[in-house]
Parts: sequence; structure tokens; C-alpha cells
Amino acid sequence: MICVLTGDIINSRRSDTKRWLKILRNELSKTGATPKNWEIYRGDSFQAEIKNPAQALHVALKLKAAIKTLKGTDVRIAVGIGDKTYNAKTITESNGSAFVHSGQLAGELKSLKMNLAVRSHNADFNNEINLYLKLLLLIMDNWTVNAAATLHAALEYPDKSQEALGKLLKVKQNAVSTRLKRACYYEVLEVLQMYQTKIKLLQ
Repeated sequence: MICVLTGDIINSRRSDTKRWLKILRNELSKTGATPKNWEIYRGDSFQAEIKNPAQALHVALKLKAAIKTLKGTDVRIAVGIGDKTYNAKTITESNGSAFVHSGQLAGELKSLKMNLAVRSHNADFNNEINLYLKLLLLIMDNWTVNAAATLHAALEYPDKSQEALGKLLKVKQNAVSTRLKRACYYEVLEVLQMYQTKIKLLQ
């Protein structure tokens, strides 16, 4: 079982392409090599394979936070969970239920009015996790640049203290604490933990 992220940049034409493209490439490069494991296509769309399904939502949330460090820019991400039946040289030519789930969901995100959702073969799993995400998105879609940057750093370096994160971000520890609370960081961690617990039941 693998996960496939299919997404696109929101307001890409209104944003500085060089800046969001650099951020997107940097985040996707952490998932593996291009074009085997990830690829950017049609200008502002992308696809990435996450070999460990338990980490897929973490990768998606970190990517969202990274993109939202650019004011007025966001990202839509469809997380597809399933198998991989055809392993091509490029990810966009590979196939399997994970790719099908991700591709179909990506086409439905606008109508669902969600910028992040998951889909697997299990409807109960989908409904529960997507309910959590729908509630989180009320906050995440409105992250400030500072909140997004701080949450991204916390997800990227989970073992660092708030003081260490402050040095990294060049702000005081109390600013880190305030920004994490505003970003609902601890609620994000709870949803990630629930996702990791539930996804084990799919395997």
C-alpha cells in the first residue's frame, strides 16, 4: 500500500512563480527523486508518491504550510491511498488504485470546497478523516504567513524545542508559542496521530 498526492497551486498566476516553484520543488524533493517519485506538470500541478502511507498526511500538511508562507498563495492536495500496479519511469505514467483515488479526488476538491482530503477503498475511514480535515481547514486555509512558517518548522523539526525553533525563525520563544497556538498546531498533531492510528487498520 502506498499514497499518492495530486495537487495544484491556488492563485499561482497571481503569485511569484519563482518563489512558489522553489518552495514546491524543495518540499517534493524530500519524497524522493524526480520524475520517478514526484513530478510537476501543466505549470502548477504536481504528483508525488509517498511510500509510507502513515506519513502521507504529514507530508501534505507540511507542504500546505510551506506554500502558505507566501501571502495569498495556497495549495489543493488530494491524498490517494491504495496499491501500485504499474511502476513506470515517471510517476505520472505509473498506475494503481492509489493513483486512481488521488486523481479522481483531485478533480472533486473544488466541488467539495476542500483544499485537502483523503480517499481510500474504505468509506468509513475516508468520512472520518475528511471530517477532521474539514474542521482543521477552517483554520489552516486562513493561516497567516508567520503562523504557516512556524508550523512548518515545527513539523519539519519535531524534536526541536520552541526556543530552538525561535532561533531558527529569528523570533523569541513566546512568539513561537503564540503562533503555534494560532495555527492550531496541537490540534494538527492530534489529527495526524488519529490518521496514523486509523490507517494501520487499512493494512
